[in-house]
Amino acid sequence: MTTRLDRRALGAFGSAFALTVLAVFGVAASAAEAQRAAPPRKEVPPSRAALQYSFAPIVRRATPAVVNVYVRSTKRVVRSPIFRDPFFREFFGSQYDRPRQRVQNSLGSGVIVDPSGLIVTNSHVIRSSGKADIRVVLSDRREFKAEVVLEDKKTDIAILRIKGRKERFPIVKFADSDAAEVGDMVLAIGNPFGVGQTVTSGIVSALARTGLSRSSGQVFIQTDAAINPGNSGGALVDMNGHLVGINTVIFSKLGGSLGIGFAIPANLVRLYVNSALTGKKVQRPWLGARLETVNRQIASKLQLQRIAGALVLQINPKGPAKAAGLEAGDVIVSVDGRSVVDARAAHYRMATRGVGNQAELGVLRRGRRFDTSLTLEAAPGPSASDIRLLQGDHPLYGARVSNIRPALRDEFDLEVASGVVIIDIAASSAAAEHGFKRGDVLIQIGRNEATDVDVLERILSRRQRVWFVAIRRGSKVLRLEVAG
Repeated sequence: MTTRLDRRALGAFGSAFALTVLAVFGVAASAAEAQRAAPPRKEVPPSRAALQYSFAPIVRRATPAVVNVYVRSTKRVVRSPIFRDPFFREFFGSQYDRPRQRVQNSLGSGVIVDPSGLIVTNSHVIRSSGKADIRVVLSDRREFKAEVVLEDKKTDIAILRIKGRKERFPIVKFADSDAAEVGDMVLAIGNPFGVGQTVTSGIVSALARTGLSRSSGQVFIQTDAAINPGNSGGALVDMNGHLVGINTVIFSKLGGSLGIGFAIPANLVRLYVNSALTGKKVQRPWLGARLETVNRQIASKLQLQRIAGALVLQINPKGPAKAAGLEAGDVIVSVDGRSVVDARAAHYRMATRGVGNQAELGVLRRGRRFDTSLTLEAAPGPSASDIRLLQGDHPLYGARVSNIRPALRDEFDLEVASGVVIIDIAASSAAAEHGFKRGDVLIQIGRNEATDVDVLERILSRRQRVWFVAIRRGSKVLRLEVAG
């Protein structure tokens, strides 16, 4: 009887023990699986010994792909009209009336992002009004000629290619700049003041900074890593040696670093690199609505809890915003799960998502939140009937103009949605001599408004003794008076 009870107890104990073991192993396995799935934690160094680290391995990995960029250009300078005066020429001769060439030198930095020798830098580093001689110097002191493959002044991005070399160059890989967090350690690598390649360290001070450029889709990563003149176009790298951004601008009253520098996020830079590699033009998504940043007044009127987001205005009935169910008065608060603090941040998120994809928008409408999918489409451009080449006896002879369409609004950053814009000007034409520029919006000719290209041509067909022309250039209205 006793033996029989012991066996039952032993059996029960064995079953319980087995279940316990299985449970423990199951919990351990689940914990291990969760640990593998979770991203690595970013922690403060736990001891004094852990603080004695070195950036040298990261620097060795990244610096071979960071180059110095030297630009030498010539600019044609026209002398003052006083030199054309017959009295002046009588005494000093006609040599002073001839145009002369002015040599301009600039320096900056760049980052090799493709083994074929493709280099990212800033547009303002290589920008010139004449023919430029561009040379890049690698960290090992080798020097090469380079040519401009792509330039976008709005985003201040330029892509260069090393000329005539078949070798493979070292590169810096792209990081996901959207994964960067405030407080992450970063290194800035460039050529400050032309002293040579220099590395400085700091942290990501802020993300999605806006208002530093006129472009509606431009945001920046802010860092306290020392950035100075000459660092423009250089690399901002993370602790993996991957490219987080391209250093582009500093906030400074004296021209030196005050610990407030800004970099173009790598995810935006990557779009232009892919464009240079594939030959496909970078297209910014068209929302089909105007966005305005939520300020204190708007937040109060709409009874919003946070002064942040992009208010939807002026819905285009044929645009993607209308198809997504957006209405005037809605507030976009997130794109693809990432919060947007203003209208520029919303445009940036959609731009990096790319044309042809879907963006998930978080929207507030009358205090209630909902999500909707937005199809990212390219902005419609002008048709053949929208464009005219102006000819005749008038100040705008030689200008190619177009009715304003969404693609042109984006290209020239126009504040107006309708009217006529100059899209090109022939060299040595009357329009060029009178100082008209691409992107000028024609407002008025005499007393007549230039509402579209047909109206403009009719106005210009009537000869005038004096032409009065009003244009909008950026946020300014300029007026020109020309004898007929």
